[in-house]
Amino acid sequence: MKNLLIADDDPHIRTLLRHVLTNEGYFVLEAKDGKEAIEKMKEATVDLAILDVMMPHIDGLELCQHIRENYDIPIILLTARQQLSDKEQGYLRGTDDYLTKPFEPDELLFRIRALFRRYSIAFEDKIRLKELVIDRKNYEVTDGKDMLLLPAKEFELLAQLAQFPGRLFSRGELIELVWGFDYEGDERTVDVHIKRLRGRFADYEDSFIIRTVRGVGYKLELVNT
Repeated sequence: MKNLLIADDDPHIRTLLRHVLTNEGYFVLEAKDGKEAIEKMKEATVDLAILDVMMPHIDGLELCQHIRENYDIPIILLTARQQLSDKEQGYLRGTDDYLTKPFEPDELLFRIRALFRRYSIAFEDKIRLKELVIDRKNYEVTDGKDMLLLPAKEFELLAQLAQFPGRLFSRGELIELVWGFDYEGDERTVDVHIKRLRGRFADYEDSFIIRTVRGVGYKLELVNT
């Protein structure tokens, strides 16, 4: 199930969109302004954001820019105005799409599906753990601002666990998947690499945790999803 964030100061719009989106099988998070939206995104994974341009505290354009600088997710801006200059500002701030009020709910759904298709192609080699992006093709981990460099086996171990959050892997499975069938070393090398990963990502425990299942192995659990 994908999590969609609606940020709009109009409670009637939020109610309408919540009804339409939940009927389509999406889970909806709501925020009445940009400030609340930023807090919501710290608490839970968001897969797509729908932002009203005119909001108090932090408006939709500022919020759009903040999201684009910190997250790799689709963004749709909503506005009651049709001026070309407003749309230009939206795209300059990083929105993927623009919808003018009033709009047909079906049109919004079409645009959401199209954006998810576009992003699924772009991110087929990438795994997201909230703000962290694991790029399996380029062996890179980024948090929206900085690149985190990992040794190859640590990267492969993290990627394997992150690809299947919640799934328990035995040490033997991880050895075969990461080190290969012909590996002749001790399975305790998995424990050493897990310890290193926990140390490297100690500041990201609000995003994910690597849990030990005593006597069996490890699993990666997402936090607040």
